Amino acid sequence: MLKEQAQEFYDISPEISEHTAVFPGDRPFSRNTSLTFEKGDHLTLSDIHCTAHIGAHVDAPLHYHSGGEAIHARSLSYYLGPCQVIEVKLPRDRRILPQDIQGVSILAKRVLFKTRSFPDPNQWNGDFNSLSPELVEDLAGKGVVLVGIDTPSVDPAQSKKLEAHQAIYKNNLALLEGIILDSVVEGVYDLVALPLKIRGADASPVRAILIKQAVL
Repeated sequence: MLKEQAQEFYDISPEISEHTAVFPGDRPFSRNTSLTFEKGDHLTLSDIHCTAHIGAHVDAPLHYHSGGEAIHARSLSYYLGPCQVIEVKLPRDRRILPQDIQGVSILAKRVLFKTRSFPDPNQWNGDFNSLSPELVEDLAGKGVVLVGIDTPSVDPAQSKKLEAHQAIYKNNLALLEGIILDSVVEGVYDLVALPLKIRGADASPVRAILIKQAVL
C-alpha cells in the first residue's frame, strides 16, 4: 500500500511593516502608494524602502567580508533542505557556546537556534543571544552549511569585530537571521528560505518556512 505524505508548514518569518524593529541607525520599512483604487486609479501600485536586513533575512558574505560574494551569486542549495531546530535557554546577551548544546546530536546540515531572546520583532532589544565563533567552528566541522537564529544577528548588537560572522565566512557557511521559532518545537524539518536575486546586494529578506512531514 502506498503511503501519503502530509506536510505541515510553519511560517517562521515576522510580518514586515513600518513597525518592524531594525538595528539603530538602519533604514526602517516604509511603503509609498502611488496608485490606489480609493483615488480612482485602475490598480494599486506601490514602492518600498528599507534595509536589506529587515525581518527574516539572509546575509551575503559581502556584508561581513570585503572579498565575499553578493547575494545574487550565492548557491540556493544553502537555503533549501533538511534543517534542525535546537532550543537553548541562556541568560540574555550571551553567546551560545559548544558546551551549551553538549549531548545534542546534529542531525541536519542546517541548524536554527531557538533562544526566545528577541521576543517582539516590533520592539528593539539589544541584549539578545548570539553565536560564538567556537560554536560555528564546531558545527562546520560536523558538516553544517547554514546556521540561523531567532535574533537580528549571529553576533552581539554592539560587536564590531563580528567574530561569528567571520567564522561563518572562514568556513563558507550561510546564515539566516531574524526568524521566529516560538511555535516550533525542536526537531528536523525541511527549510525553505530563498533570497531574492538582487545583484550586488549584501543581504535579502526572505519568506522563511519550515516543513514538517508526517507519514500517514
